[in-house]
Amino acid sequence: MMNLRKLTIAAAGTALLLGATACGTQGDQAGTAAQAPAGATASAASDGYGNGAGTDGYGAAPADGATASGPLAVRNDATLGPVVTDGAGFTLYRFDKDTAKPSTSACSGGCAKTWPPVPAGSTRPGGVDAAKVGSLVRADGVKQLTIAGWPVYRFAKDTAPGQTNGQGVGGTWFAVTPDGKKAGVGQPGEAAPPALSLADDDKLGKIIRDGKGRTLYRFTKDTAWPMKSNCEGACLEKWKPAKLVDLDKVEGVDPKKLIPYTRTDGTKQLTIDCWPLYWFTGDKTPGDTNGQGVGGTWFAVTANGKLAR
Repeated sequence: MMNLRKLTIAAAGTALLLGATACGTQGDQAGTAAQAPAGATASAASDGYGNGAGTDGYGAAPADGATASGPLAVRNDATLGPVVTDGAGFTLYRFDKDTAKPSTSACSGGCAKTWPPVPAGSTRPGGVDAAKVGSLVRADGVKQLTIAGWPVYRFAKDTAPGQTNGQGVGGTWFAVTPDGKKAGVGQPGEAAPPALSLADDDKLGKIIRDGKGRTLYRFTKDTAWPMKSNCEGACLEKWKPAKLVDLDKVEGVDPKKLIPYTRTDGTKQLTIDCWPLYWFTGDKTPGDTNGQGVGGTWFAVTANGKLAR
């Protein structure tokens, strides 16, 4: 039987990831990779890395026909708080690359297909203070609705009222609040979101997500005994190693299962129960699980480090 040694790490300054566990000797060739769940199917590509999965760069395949109409309303979203919707209940968004003073839109062409501008005149103030509602003239001459000076949009990937699939896309798109601010973004004095938490997925159950809402995955070609990542080179173009987290900001996951792994390039990667964790560049919107089953080797992860089926 191979000797197991405790891996420990101490962080300086803040309470960075701490813990001790036995995961085998890094770099040892002993141990075998976990097998992919029976019946799992690949998505997006056949090389096991997800290469070939494409988007238009704005977070979704362009879709036509997403427009806003009717009186504006305010919905109290369970996660984001108050957000502005159109009369049909669809969430409205703002774009960080726009400006409010003066009101200008930086979203045109393919962007405007994925994020249809809300035409001024198609909506009424409704639940939003009329003094906050205005308009700007776009380059094509169309008047676009603004809230507190910020141009507002629909998201083509929101296919039903109440959805917020556009939240956080590209780190630049956010649901808009009644006063024109970004919904779900902490204001001074508000607590930051957990660095790691469990989220309910309709198909996969409770799975681990990071502080940006990204689903974390395991690679079945990795090993836990010894702890080793076999995602190198081209693999890393699609699958990014999860960074270490502050254990005081973890919810729903046993901190003792979270320890660092030192990659071949010397960088530190987060692991759970000795399995390296990754996020997928093909996930464009918080909560996406596009990496599930890719190549028959990539799967979301449960709180105990098991593969989500």
